[in-house]
Amino acid sequence: MSEQKNFSTTRAYRMEISEDQSSNPNTNDTMGDIINARLGRRDALRGMLAVTAIGGATHLFGSALLAGTADASGAKAAFKFKEISHGVDENHHVAEGYDADILLRWGDPLFTDSPAFDPARQSRSSQERQFGYNNDYVGFIPLAGAADRGLLCVNHEYTNEELMFPGLGRQDNSAYAGMTRAIADVEIAAHGGTVVEIARENGKWKAIVGSKYNRRLTGTTPMEMTGPAAGDALVQTNADPSGRKVLGTLNNCAGGITPWGTYLMAEENFNGYFWNKDAAAAHPHADMLKRYGAPGEWYSWGAYYDRFDIAKDPNELHRFGWIVEVDPMDPTSTPKKRTALGRFKHEGAETIVNKDGRVVVYSGDDERGDYLYKFVTKGKFDKNNRAANMDLLDEGTLYVARFNADGTLDWLPLIAGEGPLTPENGFNNQAEVLVFSRKAGDALGATKMDRPEDVQPNPETNKVYVCLTNNKHRGSKHPVDAANPREKNPFGHIIEITPAADDHADLKGTWEILVQGGNPANPEHKAVFNPATSENGWFGSPDNAAVDGKGRLWISTDQGSAWPKTGTADGIWALETEGALRGTGKMFYRVPVGAEMCGPCFTPDDTALFLAVQHPASDGAKAFPGFERNSTFEDPATRWPDFDPKLPPRPSVVVVTKKGGGIIGS
Repeated sequence: MSEQKNFSTTRAYRMEISEDQSSNPNTNDTMGDIINARLGRRDALRGMLAVTAIGGATHLFGSALLAGTADASGAKAAFKFKEISHGVDENHHVAEGYDADILLRWGDPLFTDSPAFDPARQSRSSQERQFGYNNDYVGFIPLAGAADRGLLCVNHEYTNEELMFPGLGRQDNSAYAGMTRAIADVEIAAHGGTVVEIARENGKWKAIVGSKYNRRLTGTTPMEMTGPAAGDALVQTNADPSGRKVLGTLNNCAGGITPWGTYLMAEENFNGYFWNKDAAAAHPHADMLKRYGAPGEWYSWGAYYDRFDIAKDPNELHRFGWIVEVDPMDPTSTPKKRTALGRFKHEGAETIVNKDGRVVVYSGDDERGDYLYKFVTKGKFDKNNRAANMDLLDEGTLYVARFNADGTLDWLPLIAGEGPLTPENGFNNQAEVLVFSRKAGDALGATKMDRPEDVQPNPETNKVYVCLTNNKHRGSKHPVDAANPREKNPFGHIIEITPAADDHADLKGTWEILVQGGNPANPEHKAVFNPATSENGWFGSPDNAAVDGKGRLWISTDQGSAWPKTGTADGIWALETEGALRGTGKMFYRVPVGAEMCGPCFTPDDTALFLAVQHPASDGAKAFPGFERNSTFEDPATRWPDFDPKLPPRPSVVVVTKKGGGIIGS
């Protein structure tokens, strides 16, 4: 039985397996191949390698390829806080001198008519009026003229039935025992996103229930497809022969806020919501089903809704895997799926205004062996005319990255008719290039990456940081190399990209490795951090990133059920990127057992940090000392954040502030 069919574990682990599977059969160079070649070339050119002792383990690496090793004694640190320690327990922890308050929990009311949270009596109608499940991306949009008010935009990625519903237990896709249409409807309503007004009063942030801006987006919210693929035969369905109207958004992982104040929702593991594997071979695009890992059959929804059955509606899955743009200032507006940005398992959509005024959107395709992308708008951003920017994402060019062994980077355009993207190779128009972006990346020879997740541009330095979470299957398919000197790469690494001439629209750039995850004190990990990193400052599996107003980098982690390999829960680390301390990590916040760290997001003045704690009690509960079993609604590894025996654990957004006020991390 293949790993992808073994669903005797939680849905979080199913998603982890899906992300870590490789559906990329092409022979393009892997990132490991390229790093190895680059290291060999530098060795030949320079005749030497830098050697450093880190935590008692000796490592070899190119002096400019990895984190700097200059003497850090007396160096000025960008971050000033007392870091917390590694560990795992039932609660969350934040650095000394800070408060970590619960701002929003699954089931909290958003509207004046929202029912009170009652996990024993859930319904679609109640969930549509409450904060959704498994909060992931968090974005903040300040309201004009109000320093202490703004709109929080939050993604709801997926659901865990075993922790959501009493008496249900874990559901696997072989039986779905206990599932009903009513439960499925609650799950669909718990997906999507939330826009909610928040305000700071007496130093504390709170949600404004009943605000005119508040909105829930779900798996059934009417949306519009726009851009080159809209209306194409590939996205036409039984319910929508126009190919322009779609219901809902699913598996929204990370995201972004545009310079004109809209909210970008990135659809990631959409493949898991479709089913009928028996029909896959007869599907008109069977090869692309396989390339995208569909149908995943993680949910029972196909039993109740034909659109999730690929035999009954073969094109519905082509309408997911996009970037969705939402106008949070108008809760009556129709969200738009911007097809010009390509269809893949988007992990985030972070933007930066280029020096020529065009807008660049960076996004990773979160699966082992898939690619890094950027989109460059045709039009320019007009800071004085918001309306003029509202459709900027419908026209432009999508590029995929090729990393070269000499430290350079090429951005390859995904344009129908150019290079190998021709009818002879199965690309008859731009719609086909975009619907099957992975296939186009294959043809162009893009570099296979180790699960590219969040991609964060730094407007202060123009650097771009790429979080590569891990690759557990490095070995026979992906050879061991200098940057991943282990048979497997379970701890990931971070790449720093410098655009040519500080031009994010340029087709060239250079790249370096900032850090390589794992414990430097364990020689088997072969981790690389600055020697100044403490025993608590290293991390594994970097996932999301944020750059604060000072241009400082913050990293969140997602180890999944593999956290016992590091012995610590996920969290937030401050990471130095400049000077003698470059590559030094410092632990700031830690989640409760079984949770994943998502977010992070700062207010413009850096006095508040919003963090999303996803699926507490879920991942790796069997490894939690003293608990050592799978969590359920009735018997979870933690009841964070309420610690009420009548309530299950609840995914929540946390707001971190400095005691007495002030800038986070300073």
